[in-house]
Amino acid sequence: MNSEIARYGKYLAEEKHSSQNTISSYLRDVTQFSDYLEAHQDCGLRDAQPDMVRDYMSWMQGHGKSAASVTRFLASVKSFYNFLIAQGELRENPVKGITADRAERKYPEILTAKEVELFLEQPQCVDAKGFRDHAMLELLYATGIRVSELISLELDDVNLAAGFIRCASRGKERIIPLYHGAVKALQDYVRDIRPQLVADQEETALFVNMSGERMSRQGFWKIIKHYQEKAGIQKDITPHTLRHSFAVHLLENGADLRSIQEMLGHADISSTQIYTHVVKRQLKDVYQKAHPRA
Repeated sequence: MNSEIARYGKYLAEEKHSSQNTISSYLRDVTQFSDYLEAHQDCGLRDAQPDMVRDYMSWMQGHGKSAASVTRFLASVKSFYNFLIAQGELRENPVKGITADRAERKYPEILTAKEVELFLEQPQCVDAKGFRDHAMLELLYATGIRVSELISLELDDVNLAAGFIRCASRGKERIIPLYHGAVKALQDYVRDIRPQLVADQEETALFVNMSGERMSRQGFWKIIKHYQEKAGIQKDITPHTLRHSFAVHLLENGADLRSIQEMLGHADISSTQIYTHVVKRQLKDVYQKAHPRA
């Protein structure tokens, strides 16, 4: 990775407080563009021209890249060049004015209320694993937090007496309330189960694996897939599915977008507005199926 891209990565992390996934994606896009310029245009990133950007987009499409990938590439390199301009190292952004073909918007998979209930019933509270898994899934649906935030939670981030959790992510902190069932599941886990699981009494992680160490993203993914199969739900459930379902169910029951935005930790309200489109699409589907003249 050259020094420009490395400095850009540091800027994304320390000043923009971007997520690790965003940083990795942006750096990968810029690095691949840099490699293309050297191999096909015999120039570096600073010397790129708008026609070179368009040529690379055509090259991406010719190699099977989706419209969404091309759109993300544009966002990545536009941000990179804006960074160089802000640093006084470049005068014009070669990506300015260039647009990609509109990507077909894919709406997130949403579980119905009955499917959520079925899914949350799968962990059997008969052993330590069952109690722990039940608490994790209840907490995820109760709060809509990201899986990265779930596994990063510390024991001190949970206030069961007041019924809320404190979630710190991307340089910001938010307080999210818990419904009674989630509080009860967490109480049982924290009081009776977690002390049995932790390998080191100095461990601060709220959720630990069966070896007593902090739960990993991969470990939690396996848990989700296990209970999806056990429940017999045909939809593809990921750790984010409960987050999406949390937002849509709140919206369907009268919650306002700003409150949902705050609980989800979205920096921009436009990220939250996708859930209004999901609700409208669901209503349209119901109408088409139920109206006698539809």
